[in-house]
Formats: sequence, structure tokens, C-alpha cells
Amino acid sequence: MKIDRLILGDFQTNCYVVRADEATTDCLIVDTGLDRERLPAFLRENILNPTTVVLTHGHADHIAGLTVLRQQYPELKVYIHRLDAGLLADAEANLSTLAGAPLEVAPADVLLEDGDTVREAGITLKVLHTPGHTPGGICLYAESEGLVFSGDTLFAEGIGRTDFPGGDTDQLLRSIRSRLLTLPDTTSVYPGHAMRTTIAHEKTHNPFLV
Repeated sequence: MKIDRLILGDFQTNCYVVRADEATTDCLIVDTGLDRERLPAFLRENILNPTTVVLTHGHADHIAGLTVLRQQYPELKVYIHRLDAGLLADAEANLSTLAGAPLEVAPADVLLEDGDTVREAGITLKVLHTPGHTPGGICLYAESEGLVFSGDTLFAEGIGRTDFPGGDTDQLLRSIRSRLLTLPDTTSVYPGHAMRTTIAHEKTHNPFLV
């Protein structure tokens, strides 16, 4: 698997462009970030064809690039968990109003549930529902690759914020302990912000979990 990380927007959101291998042009995107221009520019420069966007949750800094991307790639298929689907068109709920730039995004094409499998662009990802940051927050586990895209559920020595509407600290910690810390220790964690980590590191160094 080939993974390119773009750090997009004022909140430095991680956008991941994922391919089956380096020679493949079809790609799957995990979160589109807040910056609307850099992702399409990266795709053009590298002659890549995005077939799919999977959103780990519905906050503005993870979805704002979606509209421009859809305009440029009209066949793009968008996935989000059912419980966060309403955030796309709700500027209050997706927090874009707080940022001073109200944002409404067209509905997703596919609504996910826990345990679903996304198979697109030669990539296979299992959906792990991890509510707590948002009701429909998800992580995406590639078992064969030994990695998980954790969105804003788990960070390197941190966890997602729970002080926004729909957040719940106890629920988030339960999600992390039951869905992520049960993965193999060697699993690489690709979070929604900041640097990559591992499950083993978070078990022993994350102050919210030890």
C-alpha cells in the first residue's frame, strides 16, 4: 500500500491519499481537509484518479475540500457513517459556523455501519465505529497492511476533543479501548492530526489511556 499524507488547512488536518501500490493511479482518499486547493493540485501533479473519499467524521476540517473535489471528479463516491451523515449539510453541527465560514456539503453516496468493509481502488478497509468525538466517528482498519486510519479518535499521545456537540469523553475512551487497543500492538496508527504512532506506543505512553 502507498500512502501520501497531506497536511491541509489552519487546523493541520491529515488527508491521506491511498493507493494499492506506487504504480497504481486509482486512489482512495481518507478525509479531504480544510484547504480546498492543495489536494486537487496534488492529484493533478501526480496524475492520480480518486475514485472514493471515506470521511472519518463530519467536522468541517475533514470535509471542506469535498465540494471542489466532486466538481473536478464527478464520478467520485463518498462514504460516511450513518450517524454523521447529517453533519455534512449542517453548518452548526459540522462546526464551520464557529470557524466563520459556514459550510454545507451535498449528501454522501454511501452510509456506513460498524463492521462494513470498504473495497475501492484496490484497497480494503474495515469500518470500526468509534463514537465519542462525534456520534458517527469511525476508524478504518487495513488488517493485511497492519494499519488503521484513526481520524480524530486517537492521536499520538492524545485523543479527540469531546467538548463539541455530540462529544462524550467516556464514550470515546470506551471506543478506543474496545476497538483500537485490541488491535495488534504493531498496528500503525494514521491519525487525523499530527504524526503517526502505533498501538503499542499508545498503550504505554498515552496519558489518557495508561
